[in-house]
Amino acid sequence: MFAKKSLGQNFLVDKNIIRKIISSVNVRNKNVVEIGSGKGALTEEILKNNPKSLILIEKDNNLFENLKLKFSHFNILKFYNEDILNLNVEEIIKKETIIFGNLPYNISSQILVKFLKFNVWPPKFNDLILMFQKELADKITGEYLSANYGRISIISNYRLKVIKKFNISASCFIPRPKITSTLLHFRPIKKNEFKIKNINNLEKVTNTLFSERRKMINKNIKKILNEKEISQINDLTLNLRPSELNPDIYYKITEFFEKKNIV
Repeated sequence: MFAKKSLGQNFLVDKNIIRKIISSVNVRNKNVVEIGSGKGALTEEILKNNPKSLILIEKDNNLFENLKLKFSHFNILKFYNEDILNLNVEEIIKKETIIFGNLPYNISSQILVKFLKFNVWPPKFNDLILMFQKELADKITGEYLSANYGRISIISNYRLKVIKKFNISASCFIPRPKITSTLLHFRPIKKNEFKIKNINNLEKVTNTLFSERRKMINKNIKKILNEKEISQINDLTLNLRPSELNPDIYYKITEFFEKKNIV
């Protein structure tokens, strides 16, 4: 069965890497979800480790039918022939779920944002183990004042503790992609000192301030807050560029933004 370029399919085939991914967390007697199950290589390894339940999500119709043929004798499995971006994952998963995903590179950031925007927080998943293009993974894990620091790292780190596990060579996939992949492990932050009510507002704030990345924030911040509100935020300096503000400042700005807007 050939990979479909339109779906961003690259099948992970290196058995050592597959074992390394699944062994990064203990799945025994745990509820597990796999996004983009493909030909079932990760699925087989998950099942070897005796999970309590396993949900497979696969958009490709042919791959989905093959997965059902291959694994339907396991009574702990549920199958969803769905686009992950359209599926209400928050509704179907159980408490303390572990989620794995070899994500299509072209929608991987959208999938991550989908998890960040769960309505109930802390969420029902305990671990989110996802594969990204290395360039995007570097941005997600970008630390303050580093070249990769930006919107996606600010938003991700508000709700998730992000752990970079390891890089995965292109030679581990069929067809071979033109880039290196990186495995990231996310764990929900259950208590946060900042009380942002709606993660969409943090997205609005970062969008506004990063819309002119190389310019100082003194003009764009006035699209969000008035001068009195700006003066009440400690450590906020207006002659800095967006990339020079630490994450806590973005969280404080969002709190003030929410106070003046009905959330």
